[in-house]
Amino acid sequence: MGTTNWLDDEEQRAWRGFLDVHAQLNAVINRQLQSTTGLSLSDYAILVELTSELADDGSLRMFELGERLQWEKSRVSKQVSRMEARGLVERRHCADDRRGAFVDLTPEGRAAIEAAAPAHVELVRDLFFEGASREQVLALGDFTERVLGRISSR
Repeated sequence: MGTTNWLDDEEQRAWRGFLDVHAQLNAVINRQLQSTTGLSLSDYAILVELTSELADDGSLRMFELGERLQWEKSRVSKQVSRMEARGLVERRHCADDRRGAFVDLTPEGRAAIEAAAPAHVELVRDLFFEGASREQVLALGDFTERVLGRISSR
């Protein structure tokens, strides 16, 4: 067995900083969404996918939703059930695949994301982008694309 190529001090600082930023941003954004809109970050994530240009008129297959969010099947199902109980989405069986289902955005779900999005974007801009130069934003975009490319090639 070879020796471990440990992270150097700068790599360790960057990695731990990334983990801390990710955790703290999720926590702050979740609290803000909950307090101002009653939506959780998980609710918001599903609503974003259902309103994306990739969704067909506010509808996605359950498995597609799971793939886009990188969630386990059971997590998607439980979250959709919670949102369905609140009238944000509806589950519809797939005629072509008896085991499959669609998740459809309801008018209430569309209204919820339309109401939540402006404050969410403002918070993201304030916490994440404020004070960053255009070059830093572009470099971060390039960096994340490179990492995602390496992940998808595995």
